[in-house]
Amino acid sequence: MTFEALYLQNQFILLDCISGSKAYNLALPSSDTDKKGVFILPQGELFGFGKPQQLNNESNDEVYFELRRFLELLLKNNPNILELLSTPEECVIYKHPLMELIRPEHFLSKLCLDTFAGYATSQIKKAKGLNKKINKAFELERKSVLDFCYVVYSNGSVSLKEWLQEQQFRQEECGLSKLQHFKDVYLLYHQSQLKQGETFYGIVAGPGSADVQLATVPKGIEPLAVMNFNKDAYSIYCREFREYWEWVRKRNEARYQSTLFHGKSYDAKNMMHTFRLLNMAEEIALYKEVRVSRDDRDFLLKIRSGEFEYEELIQMVEEKMEKIKVAYEHSQLPLKPDEQYAESLLIQLRESFYRL
Repeated sequence: MTFEALYLQNQFILLDCISGSKAYNLALPSSDTDKKGVFILPQGELFGFGKPQQLNNESNDEVYFELRRFLELLLKNNPNILELLSTPEECVIYKHPLMELIRPEHFLSKLCLDTFAGYATSQIKKAKGLNKKINKAFELERKSVLDFCYVVYSNGSVSLKEWLQEQQFRQEECGLSKLQHFKDVYLLYHQSQLKQGETFYGIVAGPGSADVQLATVPKGIEPLAVMNFNKDAYSIYCREFREYWEWVRKRNEARYQSTLFHGKSYDAKNMMHTFRLLNMAEEIALYKEVRVSRDDRDFLLKIRSGEFEYEELIQMVEEKMEKIKVAYEHSQLPLKPDEQYAESLLIQLRESFYRL
């Protein structure tokens, strides 16, 4: 079974729904139409190797889950799957009568604290990461090891580059030896201290070097300076530099420009969905139901349009999380769904469908 084959054999589609922002009642004129659904494999394909758990189109905005996978994800209280099962009627394109046997209240549990609120927490981290990246842009050319080296100088320290300039030295003319018992601390020498025919090969081997290099230093030569290479800071810088430009390469440019437009330096769409998930998590604990269509639309769209400061939203999230934890402590929801019930339901649904 392939995505294309499923559309040609749509009798195997059990549920076909509009999902995403349109189902959430959060759509804007520019919003795309996403679809999710459930299908059941033809009986003959159950006995072969090719048993797809999920089918989707190339753009991944239409996704269908095989019945078994759908129930497995329900057992895990996966937010996307619970939302799909609770899709508002106006967003349901087709629903097979057998789907009436799968009801959200049979699967909702205290796992939703982790799946809904936990996923919301990951979105907060994502928003924080974007906030950091926007406010800490990196230059096109990566700094070198030399930018993280410092020389003890005049009751303090100066950058190695500054010291070399003052001494009118080039790094290629210098050599280092390790200073014992001091992490990343070196004794520094210059070519002018060597005898004719002897040479140093530089503090670093080249512009792309990831570390300093040691030299063979003749006995009796006094060091000109003591140098420290802040290797930890250099490693952090290299990681953040790499992550920043990877993010620039992969980011959704239209969404990024929208973030810059409202001037709040956070991913407003992600932050909106953070609050949507937190509110849904609380509703599950209080009312034992998944409310997909949002009656808090105005508040959520205000977040998306950048009407709140980043720090204000973070504080609201922290306060909300405390309320949600209390709600789940007092909730009568089971700790987790009944796996045996789900398995018997899967068998019942398959037998009923294949008899039709």
